[in-house]
Amino acid sequence: MTEAWYLACGPKDVADRAVLVGDPGRVKLFAAQLDDPRIVGDNRGLQVVTGTTNGIPVTACAFGMGAAVAVIVLEELAQLGVRTVLRAGTAMTLAADGLGDLVVASAGVREEAASATYLPASFPATSDLDLLFDLLVALEQRDERYRVGLVASLDGFYTEMFAARPEREQEVSARLEGLSAAGVVAVDMETSALLTVASRLGVRAASLCLASVDAKSRARLEGDERDEGERRLVEVALAALRRPEEGFKRALRAAARTDVTTADREV
Repeated sequence: MTEAWYLACGPKDVADRAVLVGDPGRVKLFAAQLDDPRIVGDNRGLQVVTGTTNGIPVTACAFGMGAAVAVIVLEELAQLGVRTVLRAGTAMTLAADGLGDLVVASAGVREEAASATYLPASFPATSDLDLLFDLLVALEQRDERYRVGLVASLDGFYTEMFAARPEREQEVSARLEGLSAAGVVAVDMETSALLTVASRLGVRAASLCLASVDAKSRARLEGDERDEGERRLVEVALAALRRPEEGFKRALRAAARTDVTTADREV
């Protein structure tokens, strides 16, 4: 591919590691933390910025809202040569005390339709283990408030996640309570699609979200709390992308060697 259809940039414009965000304003937050950031694409609101962090090239790209467009952006980035993708967005927490948490998706629950155009419903939406490991290390090193668990992705914001009309309240509440009872910690509109499609395209992927809305109370992070949450999101995402690849496998090998050494000493 010489130039992406919608992103309007070429292979030389993007790094092999990318952050996918919904809000174009969040691209600016990432750009502010990158060295030598440059806008390499800005078509239909799909702004693409590439820079470096500690010498490592990283691209940040906005897709707006919803799984369908997120998957288009992922497809084009993969065709341009991106091989690691981290969703850095927001989600609605189902946990009673989860507002303000950073949420790491251990896996996604596929309640959106876009991923079914790539793989059947029986295929799981799983996070890349190395990238998941890198996220957890970055969170622990910063002593962050975070939660790991299933993230369900839905298509209908005002019909499935946040009832816009009184007559939908009972149905939406029941849906969210059912997901929570099944172990889902948060809901969004894109995570499961990105994890599933990335697997199909041979791209490592994971999802990190700021819990910006409480499903039950409808409380939202606003003002300084929201700004601080966004700062934490950007910082952890870049820290995870800076880590060398194969982190999880390397850690397992190191642990195995430690166990053998300990056992030998005991003998």
